[in-house]
Amino acid sequence: MKILVTGTAGFIGFHTAFRLLTDGYDVVGLDNLNDYYDPRLKVKRNAILKKFPKYKFYKVDIGEPKKVNLIFKNERPDKVIHLAAQAGVRYSLINPWVYARSNYIGTLSIFEAAREYGVKKVLYASSSSVYGNNTKTPFSETDRTDTPLSLYAATKKANELLAHSYSHLFNIEMIGLRFFTVYGPWGRPDMAMFNFTKNIIAGKQITLFNNGNMSRSFTYINDIVEPIIRLLNMKPMTRFQVFNLGGGAPTNVKNLVSIIEKKIGKKAKIKNAKMHIADVPETSSDIKKIKKITDFSPRVPIKEGVGTFID
Repeated sequence: MKILVTGTAGFIGFHTAFRLLTDGYDVVGLDNLNDYYDPRLKVKRNAILKKFPKYKFYKVDIGEPKKVNLIFKNERPDKVIHLAAQAGVRYSLINPWVYARSNYIGTLSIFEAAREYGVKKVLYASSSSVYGNNTKTPFSETDRTDTPLSLYAATKKANELLAHSYSHLFNIEMIGLRFFTVYGPWGRPDMAMFNFTKNIIAGKQITLFNNGNMSRSFTYINDIVEPIIRLLNMKPMTRFQVFNLGGGAPTNVKNLVSIIEKKIGKKAKIKNAKMHIADVPETSSDIKKIKKITDFSPRVPIKEGVGTFID
């Protein structure tokens, strides 16, 4: 079976493609290797994938529909896992155009090519950020998602609406994946886990927004990839579904810093700051639905996951 995966040089895309290749799938990878963060990290991830004979890579911007369409025409994938996106909540306030191009136009080009070339199952990345300023926790898939607090979140909600339209109009099984603060080896340098660890090791200051009084449902990368693979291989369900993929109970950011300090054996130099306008005080994932459908529960507790990441 041939799976087209977008964003294979990115963090989640790399781990997903690696698992698929390890399991014997043919993987067609798409990525533009942009410089939102150090592209050397993306090149190194992709180099690992290129060692697999069943991996075929295209350097392409998914915001260019004609190029995406040609790849689908030539490769004829059986299923699609769409994980490419312009990442970062705060950067979306600085450069909204790149989010419109990558996250909306890019997603539209993937969905449209899937429709044209008969792909009947598409898994795509959404985000816990779609829950916006919800005060009810943990966040459930049935909660309202019409109050996004960032432009990034708005593009992710738009993707879900687009997926619903395609599932209804063209009988494509569309599965949305609402990721909750994913971390682990080969993680993103712009994320708190990487940023805190690097700066504590270097003896540099770290910034805690809202004085560190925020909580996140941190999710180890393996606990993201496993349910993705299970959903990919399941028999067709309702044409449109969304799932929370999270680590369960949230961890306070102050506690995260403490875990990192203990692992490294070095205290952090902390600068406290007010809450960022695009942030939320807590993300907490209700994962009953994914557990029921796939019989999978997160396996990696935060202390173990942070230790593996730092190593």
